Amino acid sequence: MRCLSPEILRFLAEEKKMAFIAGPRQAGKTTLAKHLLSVARSPGGYFNWDIESHRKAILKNPEGFWIERGGPRIVLDEIHKYPRWKRFLKGLYDAAGRDVEILVTGSGRLDVYQRGGDSLFGRYGLYRLHPFTLGELLAPDRGCVRPPEDFWKEALAADAPSGAEEALTAIERLTGFPEPLFSGSEGRLRRWRRSRNHLVLREDLRDLTRIRDIGLLESLVSLLPERIGAPLSLNALSEDLGVAFGTMRGWIQSLARLYYLFEIRPFAGRLARTLRREAKVYLFDYSAIEDPGARFENLLALHLLKLCDAWNDWGFGDFRLHYARDKEKREVDFLISEAEKPYALIEAKLSETDIAAPLRYFHERLRPAFSVQVVRRLPAQTCVKKPDGAIPVPACRFLSRI
Repeated sequence: MRCLSPEILRFLAEEKKMAFIAGPRQAGKTTLAKHLLSVARSPGGYFNWDIESHRKAILKNPEGFWIERGGPRIVLDEIHKYPRWKRFLKGLYDAAGRDVEILVTGSGRLDVYQRGGDSLFGRYGLYRLHPFTLGELLAPDRGCVRPPEDFWKEALAADAPSGAEEALTAIERLTGFPEPLFSGSEGRLRRWRRSRNHLVLREDLRDLTRIRDIGLLESLVSLLPERIGAPLSLNALSEDLGVAFGTMRGWIQSLARLYYLFEIRPFAGRLARTLRREAKVYLFDYSAIEDPGARFENLLALHLLKLCDAWNDWGFGDFRLHYARDKEKREVDFLISEAEKPYALIEAKLSETDIAAPLRYFHERLRPAFSVQVVRRLPAQTCVKKPDGAIPVPACRFLSRI
């Protein structure tokens, strides 16, 4: 069971629409989907576009392929690889949506790959499945999605769940992807990383894009771990690899669509002299990042992205993840906006408990509801109040609520 399970079951039962589950390769989408099939006692309702017999059954009878094998619920895995997938889903839902619950999973961005043809608007809800976060790993029922007010109340409390420090160390070392995380083996992690990179760069890109120069794109991927935590200069990368700026921009966008990486952009808001163009990129698999500070920042970025996605998917508001930086190079690692207004500032530090000067600066000017400095090497029971409103918080306590 994953944190999405209760919300997806509620959505299917109450809203009677298709549920899309998107996320990185090997984050557990298929396992989650098959679990939801078993809950509905529909073990034969799994259809994967990559399996030839399933593909033939779908093409032969697009509206009734599921009847003989399916029950009250079916899963369509990787169906976005079908060139006419959106038209197919629209027809299936319109013809059979009252008779069967439809789950659609994929490692491409199902919300992005809607191009041309009839719209699916009003026929589905999108849910994002992330690798395990600390809170999901520690929760007995994997239920870690808290409303914003409950999250902050617990995250700023003076305690952390039992085992939080050990679990955070494991996620930091092995990532949150289930296979390497639960193996406990760094050797298994390295083999898994090579296999996953091959699948994403050699298979998914081939199926979903027109990129053919995979060798150069692999060179790009090898350069990214050194650039985590700073605004990404596409011009510099273009010069390093000898490709056009537009080509580099397209490659980054394609890797984002396949959940290999994600971008966060600077928050412009009400401030003058803010940086408005260059994004920062983070990796869903951060195991190749050698610098401990950059690795921790990437881990925190993943947790915050999951938090914003969950709050949006559950309908708690319109949250987005940014960073704050101005032309004087004052920077705060993360800024969460709510309805395009500053909501929370979050700075990542390995050990410093003195509030960073840029965090104080942006806190005073933006006046968000919360400003915290998440410190990796700070005992979980530490509780420090700062008169300026920004406070240091132990990482294992803060992340254990996400």
